[in-house]
Amino acid sequence: MAKNHVAESPLERSNLASLDQKLALAKRCSHEGAMAGAKAAVVATIATAIPTVSSVRMVPWARAHLNPTAQALIVSTVAGMAYFIVADKTVLATARRNSFKPTEATSFEA
Repeated sequence: MAKNHVAESPLERSNLASLDQKLALAKRCSHEGAMAGAKAAVVATIATAIPTVSSVRMVPWARAHLNPTAQALIVSTVAGMAYFIVADKTVLATARRNSFKPTEATSFEA
């Protein structure tokens, strides 16, 4: 009988332990991104709310045109943008940092 000498892909060789390790690494990576994004959103909220509220009290144009809904929209938009930008950058940086670490599943054996 002839044997098939087809090279196996690394995905076919990976076992359940390496899959669990990869899933745990991905979960930790996304958790780090979420925490960094939440911290950035808090800072952005404070940094945006103070000038927005003070400008509504001091500037006549802002007092006339920025009702409480507009003020909340300004603050929440900045907080949301800060969250998603920082979370995305953190997840990508963590994934990039972890992709250069040699693991058992990606090491080539002769």
